[in-house]
Amino acid sequence: MNERSQVGVRDVVIVAAIAVAAVLGAVVLTSFLPEPVQRFLFHEPVTIAVLIGGTVFVLWRVAMRRPPEA
Repeated sequence: MNERSQVGVRDVVIVAAIAVAAVLGAVVLTSFLPEPVQRFLFHEPVTIAVLIGGTVFVLWRVAMRRPPEA
């Protein structure tokens, strides 16, 4: 394993902070929506569909990435 492919603690903390900020942003944005829209988002499997779609997108991007030139 070469030095470029190792992930450092700093990288992990940055990704975690971005994830937390995204969730907090979603909470704030959702609080401004009308009550019927909030009810739909919280009582329907919208979150599951978003998670599945996001996972498929990330896996597709990883699978289509070309290996670095040596």
